Parts: sequence; C-alpha cells; structure tokens
Amino acid sequence: MATDIHPTAIIEPGAELEEGVRVGAYAYIGPQVTIAKGTVVMHHATVDGATTMGNDNEVHPYAYVGGKTHDLKYRGGCPGLKIGRGNVFREFTTVHCATTEGTDTIVGDNNLVLAYSHIAHECIVGNHLVMSSHAALGGHVQLGDHVNVGWGAGLHQFCRVGDYAMVGAASKVVQDVPPYMIADGSPAMVRTTNKVGLERAGFTPEDINLVRRVFKMFYKEGLNRRQAAEKLSAEMSVESEIVKTFLSFVHASERGLS
Repeated sequence: MATDIHPTAIIEPGAELEEGVRVGAYAYIGPQVTIAKGTVVMHHATVDGATTMGNDNEVHPYAYVGGKTHDLKYRGGCPGLKIGRGNVFREFTTVHCATTEGTDTIVGDNNLVLAYSHIAHECIVGNHLVMSSHAALGGHVQLGDHVNVGWGAGLHQFCRVGDYAMVGAASKVVQDVPPYMIADGSPAMVRTTNKVGLERAGFTPEDINLVRRVFKMFYKEGLNRRQAAEKLSAEMSVESEIVKTFLSFVHASERGLS
C-alpha cells in the first residue's frame, strides 16, 4: 500500500515515513520523526520531536505527539519519544518527549488515550491502557499493562500503577497503586479489587478470589506495609503469579502505597 500524504500536509525534510502511512490535510510531521507502515496521522494533527512510531497507530485531529517537555530542567538536545504499535491518540491529546538527552518517554502497544489527556516526559506506559478524557500523567509516571485511568484523574510525578489496576475518575494519585486494585479519591486510596476488569481480562474465579484475599490482608487487617508483606509471603503461596506480582510491586515502591 502506497504512502498517502494530503497535498496540504507538511512533511519536514528528514522525516521518515514507511509505505502505507497516511497523513491528512494540514497535518505536520517534524524532521526527526520516524513512522512505520499502517499509521494514520489525521487532519490538523502534529507528530514532532525525536519520535519513533510503530505500525498501525492513529493520531486524531489536533493531537500533539512528540511535543517539547514541560520540565524546566530541559537544557537542549534531542530527548526522545518511542511509541509502539496499535495505539490511538484521540483529539487534543498531548504526549511529550523526555527531558534529557539519551532518555525517552515510552508508550507501548494497543493503548487508547482519549480526548484532552496528557502523557508527560519520561513516562513509561505499558500495553492496553485505557486513559479516559482529561486525565494526566505527571513526569516519570509508570503504568503497567491493562491499566484503566478514569476521567479527569491526575497522577503525581514518579507514581506507579500496577498491572490490571484502575484509577477512579477525578482522582488525585500521589502514591503507588498496586496491581489488581482500584484506587479512588483525593488523595486516591485503594478501595477494593478491580473485579470487573479482571473478569473481562479472563482471570478465573479462583484468581479473583485470591486477589480479594490479598486485598483484605493488605488493607483490612490493620497491618503496616512491612507486616502485611511479611504475612502475605508467609501465608499465601509465593508460587502464585498474582501474589508474586503484587509483592514485587510493593517491595519496589518508593512513594508508598495508596
């Protein structure tokens, strides 16, 4: 399939577009951009910066992918943005390049970023994210796989959200959200397990019951983080991938847990 570029689009010299890329009317592609086949940059959208995009992405009208970091520590150079395949960036979304030379903002595969949402510098986003409208990730935020971020949620710099976790709408996240849990509120606190999300992802009833037991032990027995982790290790099989994933996340947390 041939590359299809509207005559009003601006493709700067140096940009690399594989065959099969489509660029709509009045779109802008910067000189350091590389875009793989199957990606569509729609009318009035921008892809700029040292940005590499994989196959089959959609950049919707007025989205700005590859913008300069907001970080005031920026001192020049060409920090990057690496985007996988199958992502959708809806209208007016913004995704920024990293701040320092030799570093990247990273977005994985098959993520859906809805209107007006923002992914900041040095974020690391996994796969299969659903990020609702008007949500924002501060710099250096890390999201696992199959995360759901609700409408208008804000995640503080350096926070982490584990696999299959959910952040409720309009929440203010200032600490890490462990895998399989739902955090909600301002500041966000873990309220329950992400039961519906786990069911949709194909987890078995036994797996979901195990997650519920982990939640009760960690959040409902009056234990501090160290005590809860020790009890979880002692009483539940560390051979369980769910328990291992949860404990690994907990042990790596530097901001504390929601």
